Amino acid sequence: MKNERRSMWLGVVLVLTGPALLHAQSSSQGVGATGVQTGSSADTAIQADVMKALDNKRFQDVKVAVTNGLVTLTGSVGVYAEKEDAEKKVHHRKNVKAVENGIEVAGPVVEDDTLRNKLAEKLAYDRVGYGTTAFNALTIGVQNGVVTLGGVAYGPVDKSSAVSLVENYPGVKDVVDNIDVAPVSPMDDRIRLATARAVYGAPQLNRYALDPAKPIRITVVNGNVTLSGIVDTKADRDVANIRANGVPGVFKVTNNLEVANASKTSK
Repeated sequence: MKNERRSMWLGVVLVLTGPALLHAQSSSQGVGATGVQTGSSADTAIQADVMKALDNKRFQDVKVAVTNGLVTLTGSVGVYAEKEDAEKKVHHRKNVKAVENGIEVAGPVVEDDTLRNKLAEKLAYDRVGYGTTAFNALTIGVQNGVVTLGGVAYGPVDKSSAVSLVENYPGVKDVVDNIDVAPVSPMDDRIRLATARAVYGAPQLNRYALDPAKPIRITVVNGNVTLSGIVDTKADRDVANIRANGVPGVFKVTNNLEVANASKTSK
């Protein structure tokens, strides 16, 4: 399930249902999830264990019910990452057979375009200083607060950082992670560096290295190079393409560079 560039993704909302919940106050100390007795001593023990795992202020509005080892979570949290974290904590508890996560993400309601622009800005500067920014080419789509991430990340750390940033951003209701990670390859690493030197070494292109959030992005997978990002002129786009094609060992160059304000000029 891949995104078209700059397209909006239509999310499918799954409504998870569970047993009717009577919201009784947790007997555990501290601020955390609340639950109800279900009659089974085994379920009662599981519920107590789950509520202990969720004994945190972040989960104070989460409700827990257990039936035959199936844990149903409802209620609300502040950000999407807390919903995911709650489910992970429950899955690791003893005797839990399955988890139905019906927790809603409360938080602010943000217009899709506004949310996309804010997240795009945050992602642009993510991992700046680690030397891999130009080698990450990520896409983002937002529909009804559901964020879909795509593209290619240089490594698993870059991918995890991007996903975590989005999951913890207020206004995000759900996250679909379609980011691919470039395979580990010494040959590709050599081509990445050589392509970066060739592209940014062109006198008219070295200015794109000044802002770490707006580079010409270079993705390399099995010797295939993809250029992406936004350049000022068609001439810049053509020069980048020529320079990348001149790098030894490159099998193919896909030039996805966009020209700023291209719609206002003739192609």
